[in-house]
Amino acid sequence: MRRGWPITIHAVGEPPLVLLAIETADRERLERFAGERGFDILLSSGRAETLKLSNQRDATSPDRPVMIEHAPWFDMALATALADPQFDLATPLKGPFRTIPVAAPRAAAAALRLARIAGLLPAFVVGFDGAEQVVSVEDIAAHEDAGRLTVAVRARLPVEGAEHSEIVAFRSPESADEHVALIVGRSDGTPPLVRLHSECLTGDVLGSLKCDCGPQLHAAIRAISGAGWGVLLYLRQEGRGIGLVNKLRAYALQDQGFDTVDANTRLGFAVDARDFGVAARMLQLLGQDRVRLLTNNPGKVAGLEAAGVTVVERVAHALPPNPHNERYLATKRDRTGHQL
Repeated sequence: MRRGWPITIHAVGEPPLVLLAIETADRERLERFAGERGFDILLSSGRAETLKLSNQRDATSPDRPVMIEHAPWFDMALATALADPQFDLATPLKGPFRTIPVAAPRAAAAALRLARIAGLLPAFVVGFDGAEQVVSVEDIAAHEDAGRLTVAVRARLPVEGAEHSEIVAFRSPESADEHVALIVGRSDGTPPLVRLHSECLTGDVLGSLKCDCGPQLHAAIRAISGAGWGVLLYLRQEGRGIGLVNKLRAYALQDQGFDTVDANTRLGFAVDARDFGVAARMLQLLGQDRVRLLTNNPGKVAGLEAAGVTVVERVAHALPPNPHNERYLATKRDRTGHQL
């Protein structure tokens, strides 16, 4: 998909779904793919609702598939305008558009997930002739199967604020993402103080003031060290699971006045696409199924509990805002249920 190659997705009991990712397509690739027959467009319901192409009931699940029926004026420029919200204010859309039933709903939903895994916008042109690159719904699901995660390596790693620490790396056969755990101190038989920290290049490395990720990361290490022992899980789920490039696209939408929730849905993603089952699997591989969780996010508690890890206590983890992240923190409190 990232090379601009078309793919065919199979789901049992459904017709094959032949797709070309809009983000990595161009006019020549589109002409080869669709020819004279034209093409439909597959979007997520969140993106379709932004464009007023679906009803409010569909929009309650922003990552549901929506199919837009082909019209004579469909071309590469229009497909790009439908897919990419950076053009919303600059490109008047040629309508009207008509949504049609999704003939292969499981395959279509899997395609949207595959786009997110690839770090691409969840938008496709839909063709008719089969593509050489064939993938099944089960193949795509394997990328998200936390049960396939295993320990790859362990090593001593003294870090600032916690010199007596060990790092443990985890990976699975299908995914290129390598998650790590930092074990601070040694187990004393009590449930560890655990922090689930999602990767944030801009905050953790560059010191971005738009979020509180960097300060939270370092404060968590200090808190775990002060507790005597615990585990920091560093999850490769940048941008709440949508990837670095899409997170930066959301930043650009925030510059236009949208908050983090609306920016994600305008891009076509769920508000939070992270899988906390990965964190649960990491803890279980470390022999920990009862934890004290350092978080303000009830979703993390629910995610661990649903995956078989008992949260015996939620420990608040709040830091003071700065002028650049006040709105971001207020959005987390008011729209995603964070208990700040």
